[in-house]
Amino acid sequence: MELDRSQATLRGKRLVLGVTGSIASYKAVSLLRALTREGASVAVVMTQAATKFVTPLTFEVLSGERVTMDLFKAHQEMKHLSIPGQANAIIVAPATANFLAKAAVGLADDVLSTMLLTTQCPLIIAPAMDGDMWAHPTVVEHVRTLRARGAVILDPEEGPLASGQVAQGRLASESRILEAVQSALIPQDDWRGQRVLVSAGPTQEAIDPVRFISNRSSGKMGYAIAEAARDRGAEVVLVTGPTALTPPPGVEVVSVTTAKEMADALCQHFASSTVVIMAAAVADFRPKEQAAQKLKKRGQTAFSLELETAPDILAMLSAQRTSQVLVGFAAETEHLVSHAKDKLRGKGLDLIVANDVTKEGAGFGSDDNAVVILSRTGQQKEFGLMPKRRLADEILTAVQKLRSAQHRSATVVE
Repeated sequence: MELDRSQATLRGKRLVLGVTGSIASYKAVSLLRALTREGASVAVVMTQAATKFVTPLTFEVLSGERVTMDLFKAHQEMKHLSIPGQANAIIVAPATANFLAKAAVGLADDVLSTMLLTTQCPLIIAPAMDGDMWAHPTVVEHVRTLRARGAVILDPEEGPLASGQVAQGRLASESRILEAVQSALIPQDDWRGQRVLVSAGPTQEAIDPVRFISNRSSGKMGYAIAEAARDRGAEVVLVTGPTALTPPPGVEVVSVTTAKEMADALCQHFASSTVVIMAAAVADFRPKEQAAQKLKKRGQTAFSLELETAPDILAMLSAQRTSQVLVGFAAETEHLVSHAKDKLRGKGLDLIVANDVTKEGAGFGSDDNAVVILSRTGQQKEFGLMPKRRLADEILTAVQKLRSAQHRSATVVE
């Protein structure tokens, strides 16, 4: 059955997929399929080390093109010039520490590294290596150098590695790599002139100096919204609770810990914002008192903790707003739409994004999400499971439509 290309986001794009000698090389096969599924034509370039993990024939069958590997043969056919010269973007996934070193200092001893010196198109690199290697000062410096030159480096993810340790070193998810390619090749500028205030992540409410109350929010949805708004031309302020995520470049980041700190930071930037998107999972309750020292068991078999309500940031901002569009989130475990409608009305929001955090593959910690977006005008639209970065663009588009409708309504009244 032929694939439906009507929604292919990379249709007509020419890409180079560079594969280096990492144990994660097998994941490049699935990435190749995803790129071609989005309509791109892909030339695969492999280092000799990569061929020890995956055969070139696999990539040739899936891409429909010969794989380029040999530097001297490539020079004879000038492929080191023609392949990158025709490319809209180069993606290196997985990228080893050795590749990062060569790219950073400009060594060109194989086809892939030579190509980097002959092209001006966007470069997207997804490293994969052992956790100690990723954290090594030399690797950190090479990554910093490449980013300063404009390369997009997708930080590895944390999880089990080939060495047996659990650390940051796993290849970025396929959805993250695909989103990075789409962002580089499908630029939008429809949010220029807007100042977007985004909250993300959890808050932590201290019980004593070593314990706190928090939740499972990873911050990924809020960070994705901040990145999407930045990529579409907006000036972005991201107020974030404690997360393991890398602060997105080109965004003003304000780090906070408690609900009160988040409220104070948001109020400070609220008046100058045109759109406020509250993706953070702010604590509803906090300990009424914080112990000055670590609490001890002392033979106790039970322990009571008195709680009080934390600041209702959405209600606070809603009461202060002038012309800002205010977007909230509702993370629910039951009665998704009815609870979201109650929050939409109760907080005086323009839009609310509701998701069922018990749904498999979505919610806290996942790279994907499935939501229902409801507006104060009664409109409701459901979005199935998709990468959070893509969903972020859908949320921004929903805000744009609401703003356009408000503008048309105001014009008619005048």
